[in-house]
Amino acid sequence: MTEQLYSRPGSRPDRRPRLQPNELRAWKAFLNAQASVLRELEADLVGQERLTLAEYDVLVQLALAPRQELRMTDLWEQVRLSRSGITRLVDRLARRGLTGRRPCPTDRRVTYAVLTAAGRERLRRATPTHLQGVRGYFIARLEPDQLERFTRSLEALASR
Repeated sequence: MTEQLYSRPGSRPDRRPRLQPNELRAWKAFLNAQASVLRELEADLVGQERLTLAEYDVLVQLALAPRQELRMTDLWEQVRLSRSGITRLVDRLARRGLTGRRPCPTDRRVTYAVLTAAGRERLRRATPTHLQGVRGYFIARLEPDQLERFTRSLEALASR
């Protein structure tokens, strides 16, 4: 299977797109690092705060929004889940009293997700756990110059 992903030096060229060994190594390292860091962050949040990383992200996005509410479509774009995924997630948080929903008074097609007082409190309690994890599982594992280069690389990827 790996020979389908990249071309070996000296192998005959064909028309199928392939990754060079160094490109495949970079891609796999990116995927593995992301999965590892997110898995560790999620384990801490679930274990200590009973929040998944996606739930925490929704609470953060709502807390940062004007009036601590966002149109569901805007929340979907910021959290980067599927539309049905964000709906289920907001509904799950609403059942726990952490978010609510509010219809738009001028457009019946629009619904807002709203951060509740309980959601603000849960976010306040969970943020130290999240920040400690980000520092320990990500920032502390890189030297300052590595962090700067990595940041520039990710910004280049995100800008396209």
